[in-house]
Amino acid sequence: MDFKERLSRHVEHVTNVGSHCDSEETTKQALILPVLDILGFSPYDPTRVKAEFCADVPGVKANERVDYALFCNGVPVMFVEAKSFRENLTNHAPQLARYFNATPEVTIVAITNGREWRFFTDLNNKNVMDKEPFFTVDFLGLSATDIEQLSRFRHDHFQPEALRTLAEESVYLAAFKTVIKKSILECDADFVRYVVGKSTIQRTLTAKFIESITPIVKQAVAQTMSDMVVNSLSAPPATEPVPEAPLQTHEEVDVIDLLNSKIVTTAAERKLLAIVQEILPGEPLSGKDTESYFTVLYQNKTNRWLLRYSGDKKRPSIQFIMDLTPQHLTEIRRAGLEVGPGNQILIDKPENLMRITGLLFDALAYCQNDENFKLKKGSPIEASA
Repeated sequence: MDFKERLSRHVEHVTNVGSHCDSEETTKQALILPVLDILGFSPYDPTRVKAEFCADVPGVKANERVDYALFCNGVPVMFVEAKSFRENLTNHAPQLARYFNATPEVTIVAITNGREWRFFTDLNNKNVMDKEPFFTVDFLGLSATDIEQLSRFRHDHFQPEALRTLAEESVYLAAFKTVIKKSILECDADFVRYVVGKSTIQRTLTAKFIESITPIVKQAVAQTMSDMVVNSLSAPPATEPVPEAPLQTHEEVDVIDLLNSKIVTTAAERKLLAIVQEILPGEPLSGKDTESYFTVLYQNKTNRWLLRYSGDKKRPSIQFIMDLTPQHLTEIRRAGLEVGPGNQILIDKPENLMRITGLLFDALAYCQNDENFKLKKGSPIEASA
């Protein structure tokens, strides 16, 4: 039975027996331990699961014990605090925070009442549990996305730094969704100004004008959302057979330099440039291809390159203009990426660049600082475009 099927059966189990779990111990046996087993942390294997694990907090409470400590390769990687099926998990977060702070090597903790699971980490302050969970699962409403995310918590897939990346992405996603929803529903002045600025309307965006067209923008938003819903409902099912293979679009076709046939700008290189421009909007950035690598330039100056992308290797890689600091290396590890020889960051697809945006901002700051490009006494003259 595969992972997805086992989770689906557990959802049925929670639905059928959850209301009968009127104590913490019953909830553990009936609802919580089966989830640990599905994740590959067998409750019958003490090398993977230890109950009543000691997590003393010096000066606070003696003999603090967390319900379950999960282990990988002999090291605790996650704590699980169990509560009764009917208990409110919010009231117990401070207790979980104490366990978290007492064991620095544990960066993921969870609290559950068998139905709902809340996962926490320490994005805001190292070794201090965040107040809000980065991932919440309700087994009475499990989605396909929940199943995909839960698979990252499996024993054979468990990578703390990759889960921290998931946590960061989840926090960003939630924050962006909140802003987008608020902007669409309220249509505040900034949102109206953005819409008008992106349109073909040529008007001075005075406060009076923005106020006068706000109702029209609200109407446009409502009609657009309605049209999108109608189009999605009327679209043919995705499973319908396609009579012919689709032609490659312009974005998917490699472009050969007319003056040098050895210079081929690939779709991945153009995608990388688009991602950089999307992350750093409004900056004077351009792409330059060579026989060896693809470069993103600042102000079209060849000596002020943010990054170089080598995509013709077995594993594509990027290199930034500045030296990598320990902080950079930490960000790279948290993103689940590897560093190869010569500070080359292995990047299997251009989209992975979005995991290390901090390095991209630092590269831009480096290129914007004229002090980094002043000639030093005795140094060779450096050409610039």
